[in-house]
Amino acid sequence: MTPSPRDERSFLRAVLLGGSIGGALDILFAMSFAGFYGVGPVRVLQTVASGLLGDAAFAGGAPAAITGFACHFLLSWLWAALLVAAALRYPMLVRRPLVAAIVFGIVVFLAMRLAVLPLSAYPRPVRFPPLASALDLCSHMFLFAWPIVWAASRAVIARAAGRSAAAGAPPGL
Repeated sequence: MTPSPRDERSFLRAVLLGGSIGGALDILFAMSFAGFYGVGPVRVLQTVASGLLGDAAFAGGAPAAITGFACHFLLSWLWAALLVAAALRYPMLVRRPLVAAIVFGIVVFLAMRLAVLPLSAYPRPVRFPPLASALDLCSHMFLFAWPIVWAASRAVIARAAGRSAAAGAPPGL
């Protein structure tokens, strides 16, 4: 079945809203955590950019930081698009949002640490220091994944309401 324009708008809205909120909360957490250890926001964003630019990101100043910012949000929107597309196809994925956010957050955390970073130009070995890993995992579950799951569940509800209305049934049935 071909998606309706309403479905496409709902998908795009969920991806942009969920990915933007999740991405913003995630990068704010990363900057706060790094700031606690004396690392500034520009350096955090350069670290993100190092996945694309390698060590050159750390000498790249503000342009590298801007690249890191763009990469971070592109990845956020990509992860959001994957979840929203899956939820629209399989609505049961977001019927229990807290469980969905925990599982999705774990998947994103592990995929980033075990696949994306090692396959990128990121110039350092991927490590799992206990405190930082536990906090990063919680950040991925509750700050990053939760807004995306919430937006995906809204898209699923909007699609169901649209289909119910098109079939002549009251929304929610």
